[in-house]
Amino acid sequence: GNGEGANFVIRRDVLARTAADPATAALTWLRTLLTDERGAYWTFAVHTPGHTLVGATPERHVSVRDGRVRMNPISGTFRHPLDVRDLEPDFRSFVKDTKETEELFMVVDEEMKMMAQICSDGGRITGPYLKQMAHLTHTEYLLDGSSEADVRDVLRATMFAPTVTGSPMENACTVIRRHEPAGRGYYSGVLALVDLDEEGGERLDAPILIRTAHVDAAGTVTVSAGATLVRHSDPRSEVAETAAKARGMLAALGLRPRRETGYDVQLASVPGVAEDLAARNESLSPFWLSPQEARPDPDLAGRRVLVVDAEDTWTQMLAHMVRHVGMVAEVRRWEQVGPQDVLDPSWDLLLLGPGPGDPTDLGDPRIVRLRALAEARLGSGTPLLAVCLSHQVLAAMAGLEIVKLDRPNQGVQIPVDLWGQVRRIGFYNTFVARPPAPGEQVSVGGRPLEVAVHEPDDAVVGMRGSGVASIQGHAESVLSRDGLVALHGLLRHAALPAPADPR
Repeated sequence: GNGEGANFVIRRDVLARTAADPATAALTWLRTLLTDERGAYWTFAVHTPGHTLVGATPERHVSVRDGRVRMNPISGTFRHPLDVRDLEPDFRSFVKDTKETEELFMVVDEEMKMMAQICSDGGRITGPYLKQMAHLTHTEYLLDGSSEADVRDVLRATMFAPTVTGSPMENACTVIRRHEPAGRGYYSGVLALVDLDEEGGERLDAPILIRTAHVDAAGTVTVSAGATLVRHSDPRSEVAETAAKARGMLAALGLRPRRETGYDVQLASVPGVAEDLAARNESLSPFWLSPQEARPDPDLAGRRVLVVDAEDTWTQMLAHMVRHVGMVAEVRRWEQVGPQDVLDPSWDLLLLGPGPGDPTDLGDPRIVRLRALAEARLGSGTPLLAVCLSHQVLAAMAGLEIVKLDRPNQGVQIPVDLWGQVRRIGFYNTFVARPPAPGEQVSVGGRPLEVAVHEPDDAVVGMRGSGVASIQGHAESVLSRDGLVALHGLLRHAALPAPADPR
């Protein structure tokens, strides 16, 4: 990889034609879905002049009710076997499968970025749960938070779902445009039901448009489906998954046989499954699994932090954690921040955030800007913290070699030694900085640096010096079990004056 992202969803289309009246056809197909499908979040038909949509989508995109925002990331797909005797052992293997587990964790991370942006309390994760349908079963989490935002702003901030695009979102859309032959139309968009509750408050219910057929004015029927491509993906398995996702809709259209399951087993009740699902959370961040009541650090409380977004909204989760310890955080896009902005003395700390791409590519305006911001801050002797891509940029400025990993770390938890403390941190990176030669002193902007090295990967996973610190991993990730304590330590090191030497 080239550091472009952690996962991508590339769609395939099945095309057909119908001469039937679209409204009549829609009601016929809807009846079949209501009869044959199970477990759908919405089963629906929408008919307007020139466009007809019929589907049975399993996934809520976002809902708002009584000031509570909920998102429902679904990822990981189990195809029900034809022979019931294979069901339980195959399903137990699926629940324990590393690829399926990591695939879900990655989309939870991506949707938590959105929750952190729109919810004052950052959002809390519950689950995992099962979404059992007629011929497929998915794994899912529920994300819940409070927000006073207008429902239109909530919908705008959460477009589009990473479960049907990839992450990071902005770069995933670029990859989709490069690999898909035409625009997606309604596929992976949303329907949105907006109304008022009994007290006049706004409500929103918006499912994702997947497992859906679209009929245009010419009678062309399109059914689109895709699978999530991650580092453990097997091409044949992903193709089979894509076909399985389309099969239920195609059967409703009469383009595939209507398959009888022949059994009715509640997979959530299969012995051992509940325990296996619960065990997934043992490695996750307790911060995001719990109510996030602020716990200000008296030494940091009130200090102002400028967070620079380098085209990845991990910065929203970072900002929420920074506020949790009592600091005041403001997030700005990289192109909205210049060297003079970071020299404003009202900023107690500059936090340069993560992003996709090659940290050595000086033809990339983002990399050039990140270097300029770091140079300005270092030159002024004021505090700086860098994360992931920005850590790599800082390491390059310190003269360390930046190399591409043979196998990217995309959505993997690694226990790393950060200056004598082992922390379990989530990693999403294609590039790493190599450590200096033994005895070689490293410095940046005239500040000597102490590096933390993960020996198995021969990778610099952290740097720190007077008023400067950096980390390769994502302390803000759901995958970072020790993320809050690691980030808190880096904030204190970067933002607070070094204690006086007792000698």
